[in-house]
Amino acid sequence: MSLLTLDHLTVRRGPCPVVDDVTLSVAQGDCVGLIGPNGAGKTTLLRAALGLERFTGHSSLAALSAAARARAASFLPQARQIAWPVDVETLVGLGRLPHAGARPGPADAAAVDAALARMGLEGFRHRIATRLSGGEQARVLIARALAQETSLLLADEPIAGLDPAHQLASMQVFAGLAAEGRGVVVALHDLGLAARFCTRLVLMHMGRVVADGPPAAVLSPENLAAVFRIRAWHADGPAGPVLQPLEVL
Repeated sequence: MSLLTLDHLTVRRGPCPVVDDVTLSVAQGDCVGLIGPNGAGKTTLLRAALGLERFTGHSSLAALSAAARARAASFLPQARQIAWPVDVETLVGLGRLPHAGARPGPADAAAVDAALARMGLEGFRHRIATRLSGGEQARVLIARALAQETSLLLADEPIAGLDPAHQLASMQVFAGLAAEGRGVVVALHDLGLAARFCTRLVLMHMGRVVADGPPAAVLSPENLAAVFRIRAWHADGPAGPVLQPLEVL
């Protein structure tokens, strides 16, 4: 079942296409790594898919009403802004707004508990979110997106700034969601983590999708050289694929 369908989606800044004629779909069980150099159009693509940018073409999510869209997809933007000094439990509970009635019920409380547990934040429940470190705040915002309990999660560089252990743990969470039958699209710059945890990679360059497929095929020496201008070492180890960038070409 398709959770997101984009058909010839284009976003322009004046005469320049920032996202150029992108057609793709995301199905249940997909953990899609959206990769590409800075300025490739990854953030704009995610925002346009949600109807947050003007575009031509078609997005199945943007075609929904705002309420239906909030129940269908959760979005973790690149900017991490926590405006009010509320406790972590309250902040994560905001993810339940598309589902909750006048008052949160047992299902909402269970979703918040599950999200906190999944991100290892049970001990942070009563701490003030604005007093946490940047990495801790990032994990709280991931938990808020998880509490929304949507079939599709779109996350823009969610592991940037996290320490290695929490980068790995967060990617395990995203891969776990896909294994449960949800869909995940995560924009990443760490190609090693993309190779290890994603079932599929979408490589963007200059606004266009230049490769879409299994990680080993997308992260070919030719694509790494042409798009990222790097050479990398790649191997399949006991824990899975390993990819280490070595030098700039």
